[in-house]
This record gives sequence, structure tokens and C-alpha cells, in this order.
Amino acid sequence: MNTDPRVEAAPNIWLATVRPDGRPHLIPIWFVVDDGRWYICAGAESVKAKNIRHNPRVALALEDGNHPLVIEGEARGVTPTVAVIDKFKAKYDWDITSDPQYSVVFEVEVKKHLMQGNP
Repeated sequence: MNTDPRVEAAPNIWLATVRPDGRPHLIPIWFVVDDGRWYICAGAESVKAKNIRHNPRVALALEDGNHPLVIEGEARGVTPTVAVIDKFKAKYDWDITSDPQYSVVFEVEVKKHLMQGNP
């Protein structure tokens, strides 16, 4: 579980996925962390969702390049828990259960911390 206070405060995380042809896809995205797992939302037909369905391995990085936090993990589509829904509401004032555009929630299980900068 990550206890870095920047994780809760950061508005965005960079998400890296891999396209079926091997090309990388890198985007900033909203996220929350609950019980050591990271959660993102996506459109069902978005590039990131298609990439994750093809290859669940992802990398996540905070936007702070001076004190990097980079992790690798595996993503899978989930039904969000009440805790995850509440965290998105608290952090972004966003009800992920009623947004038709971002209808898929992915849970990222951390497999490896690549860089853990000091806050």
C-alpha cells in the first residue's frame, strides 16, 4: 500500500497502456486509490479500455518528474465498491455511477514500484 501523501493530493496520473500492435499509449487521467489498488474510469470503446482488454499490463506515474512515483501493475474491469465511488465523488465531485461516457472502471493491482521519490 502506498502511503505517499502526494497520491491522494494529485489530480492526475499518467497511464501507459500498449496497443495491440505494440505501440505505447500514454495519457493523463483522473484516479483514486483504495486499499492499495488504483482505480481509473474509461469509455468502453476508448483506446485505453481497448488496450487494457488486449493487454492488462499498465504503468502509472505521478505528474511530478522531480520526485517520481512510477508503478507497474495489471488492470481489470470491475464493479466499483461504494468506497471507490465515494472517493471519486470526494476528489472530483464526480458520480462515476451516472456518467454514461466513462462507464468502465478499471482496478490496477500494483505489481512493482519502479521509482518512489521522496515527497
